[in-house]
Amino acid sequence: MTVRLRTDVSTADTDDGAVLLDERAGRYWQLNPTGALVLRLLLEGTAPHRVAQALAERHTVGTERAAADVAALLRHLRTAGLVTDDTRSRP
Repeated sequence: MTVRLRTDVSTADTDDGAVLLDERAGRYWQLNPTGALVLRLLLEGTAPHRVAQALAERHTVGTERAAADVAALLRHLRTAGLVTDDTRSRP
């Protein structure tokens, strides 16, 4: 599974993380640096469990806690309609 931004969502890195613009709704979403890193890794095709491992190593939190945080962010991004799962087959 690869996560991708919807076509009408744009993103920009900021000093404080990242901002997403939902052009359909005209709404901005701000991600802190950790949220921006999670999104970037997911968009690069990193599996959620690998993202959680990277967070656990970087922030000295348990892998289970990191996995729950990654899942929560992904759920919020999906619910807001900012990302979708890219089910196209990859070579």
